[in-house]
Amino acid sequence: MHRSDPASIHLSVVVPAYDEEERIGQTLTSIASYLQKQDFLSEVIVVDDGSQDRTSERAARALQGMDRVRIIKLPQNLGKGAAVKEGVLQAQGDFVLFSDADLSTPIEELEKFWPWTGQGFDVVIGSRALPGADIQVRQFFFRELMGKTFNVFIRLFLMKGIPDTQCGFKLFRKDVAKNVFPLVEIKGFSFDAEALYLCRRRGYNIKQVPVVWRNSRQSKVKIIRSSLGMLLDLWKIKRLHRKNS
Repeated sequence: MHRSDPASIHLSVVVPAYDEEERIGQTLTSIASYLQKQDFLSEVIVVDDGSQDRTSERAARALQGMDRVRIIKLPQNLGKGAAVKEGVLQAQGDFVLFSDADLSTPIEELEKFWPWTGQGFDVVIGSRALPGADIQVRQFFFRELMGKTFNVFIRLFLMKGIPDTQCGFKLFRKDVAKNVFPLVEIKGFSFDAEALYLCRRRGYNIKQVPVVWRNSRQSKVKIIRSSLGMLLDLWKIKRLHRKNS
């Protein structure tokens, strides 16, 4: 694994993965193919969240040929939020993108983000809820309902104005990522909401961009257990950061 001067890396792509041996190869091959065509330097950071399968091995194989690659293997399964946090904290790029392991939002959608980074936006996030979003493969009814209900609770109890906090495709300026992610405490799926809440609290400008999205049938979210846990997380987020109110 080669590493370059941190100042020369324009983009870090962080991919959290837990027991993803079946699809991580295709995801990383797509990401690598895209990045190798760009005229900027980039790195890929895969955070294996304590997988029991061959996720790390498949990731390493898919990324052969890229110079700037790191595969971080956590000693146990801590949760998606913990995995993303670890990857972001180790990222060296001027911008940090995190993407879900299923690549539900194609990596090429990043092209829609760059113009906004030059217009004063600190964070650019993909959204499935805005006009112009292209939902090519929908979620099952109850899973989609769960997501919409969760975002209603976010708007009621945490923050308004972001109808889709959970799309797994978000770009942060490096200094913003390094300021916000050390403070993220939620280890599970609600970490997105916490990170955006912290960005809002610190006055960072967030741009929402409608994106292409294709649901993966292999989602790790469990409808009942995850829903209750994510709602509890909203209370935790408010409690954790109450002192800064």
